[in-house]
Amino acid sequence: MGGPLSASLDAEPECRSVAVVAPSPSSQLAAPRSDADVPAYWRALGLPGLADIHVHFLPEPMLAKVWAYFDQAQEHYGQPWPIHYRDDEATRIATLRALGVRAIPALAYPHKPGMAQWLNEWCAEFARRVEGAVHCATLFPEAGVGEQVERSLRQGARLFKMHVQVGGYSPDDPLLDPAWEALERAGKPVVLHAGSAPKEGAYTGPKAVAAVLDRYPRLTFVIAHLGMDEYDAFADLAEAFPRVHLDTTMAGTDFSNRFAPLPPAYVERLAGLGDRVVLGTDFPNIPHPYAHQLEALHRLGLGDDWMRKVLWHNGARLLGLEDADA
Repeated sequence: MGGPLSASLDAEPECRSVAVVAPSPSSQLAAPRSDADVPAYWRALGLPGLADIHVHFLPEPMLAKVWAYFDQAQEHYGQPWPIHYRDDEATRIATLRALGVRAIPALAYPHKPGMAQWLNEWCAEFARRVEGAVHCATLFPEAGVGEQVERSLRQGARLFKMHVQVGGYSPDDPLLDPAWEALERAGKPVVLHAGSAPKEGAYTGPKAVAAVLDRYPRLTFVIAHLGMDEYDAFADLAEAFPRVHLDTTMAGTDFSNRFAPLPPAYVERLAGLGDRVVLGTDFPNIPHPYAHQLEALHRLGLGDDWMRKVLWHNGARLLGLEDADA
């Protein structure tokens, strides 16, 4: 979530409105209250597992700095942020597999020029050595970024990550235009943290993202954290641009409800955006069990069909999982 470091598309874009519908009747299923409950929950929904698009793995020295930052969360955010999964890499991978996460992203992002290339090399190596890993990549507004993105795409990257607040840059920076052109052409999803909560940055908010989409309207943006806390403004972009999605990372949890609760009218709006909402969690850097993210989504009361789309179908489609229609 918040910044841990100073650490073929020739057709015209389809811009359409997504109708707001009333929430479906609440599920008859019991919400998962612990991680041990999670596999039974997705099985009861008839799913083959979970498609979580927002998971972090990092080089160990970098991860240690991230965790050290969160250890000082009282100073940065005004409340503690205990890391729930402060385990070694092998244990974290095993935890995700036990939960039923079918493909494991390794979202990484730079906070200064010159970092993106070595992070991309590390992510490519992670994808080679970890069975079921999603080959991820990142980018930064710097000379050669277009070539870097093209190289990552040739190597098989299928999910990209950017963090506006940590990087301290605008998505509308002209240096990024070659990267946007390549990513729009490739159709690969970009998880973009651009919302202003829990920590506003100089370039956070929807305005610059909208400017990018006006120029590259078929980019596959996945707005992290539902765009917290500019929820409605980012939902406007999902309604206007056919490939914009929203990920659920930490939204509706007890932790984030303290500073960025979901307004009731917005929850109704999410019902109509069911095909654009994707499961995200921020594992392992979360202050609660993984199950609590699913519990938070369940208690929105949007129904089992909505949950099936969010927990599996939408993310599986974006990640290109073989059994995306399971």
